[in-house]
Amino acid sequence: MPTVYLNGTFLPLEEARVSVLDRGFLFGDGVYEVIPVYSRRPFRLHEHLKRLQHSLDGIRLANPHTEAQWVDLVQRIAAEAQWADQGIYLQVTRGPGPRDHAFPAEIEPTVFLMPMPLTPPAPALVASGVCAVTATDDRWLHCDIKAVSLLANVLLRQRSVDAGCAETLLLRDGWLTEGSSSNVFIVSGGVIATPPKSHLMLPGVTYDVVLELARQGGMPHAVREIGEAELRAADEIWLTSTPKEVLAVTTLDGRPVGDGRPGPVFRRMHAAYQDYKAAVMRAG
Repeated sequence: MPTVYLNGTFLPLEEARVSVLDRGFLFGDGVYEVIPVYSRRPFRLHEHLKRLQHSLDGIRLANPHTEAQWVDLVQRIAAEAQWADQGIYLQVTRGPGPRDHAFPAEIEPTVFLMPMPLTPPAPALVASGVCAVTATDDRWLHCDIKAVSLLANVLLRQRSVDAGCAETLLLRDGWLTEGSSSNVFIVSGGVIATPPKSHLMLPGVTYDVVLELARQGGMPHAVREIGEAELRAADEIWLTSTPKEVLAVTTLDGRPVGDGRPGPVFRRMHAAYQDYKAAVMRAG
């Protein structure tokens, strides 16, 4: 079993225990991050910790550690895990206390980290693309907070599982927001486009990398609202996230996207992303 961290102690996962009165269990009162690690080197760690701080601020929970302390914890978990490539799951809840909706006056947060295997999409999947379905985005209005209360996302993701697809793309009042567990890009007329960051979507770290690579590579791109009709008429659709990296959607609601194959802009971006990841890892 992998070694995990729980409230100041490193221990085997099978020995980790949390109180049934923990507010993360009772209310979903907590936030989380998933930090990719390649060759035991955390990827864009500062950006992930910055997003963690945003989420903690969003639920009015003081950060229990400094950035330097978080870095030490992540690096130790990464060094001791059985996988060189891994995702480190990091969760902070408000902690155990009486079951009352109001914040307890005296409470210690619960801090938990564990490693998980991280496998990029298989080459065959990258080459063929994946299918996706659409659904109404009926989640709450603070989707920029990476909260552990993910039931709405779970139900939306299950729609794509039931359809044998990789993701559910979300539409709110006729506008694209994101996927149930990913950000979404389209290509229309050779221009890469993606919705702007707002309280209606999670600001993805991979989302930021893709936009940086588009700028550096001179690829035409825009951050703007995308309507449902434009989504359905797009030449290309991409999913971006830590586990998906950059992945093409080639079928949407049973209809082909473009010619039904990953497009040329996707292939260029996917290659750029792999080159960037390799360069970052070499640099340490």
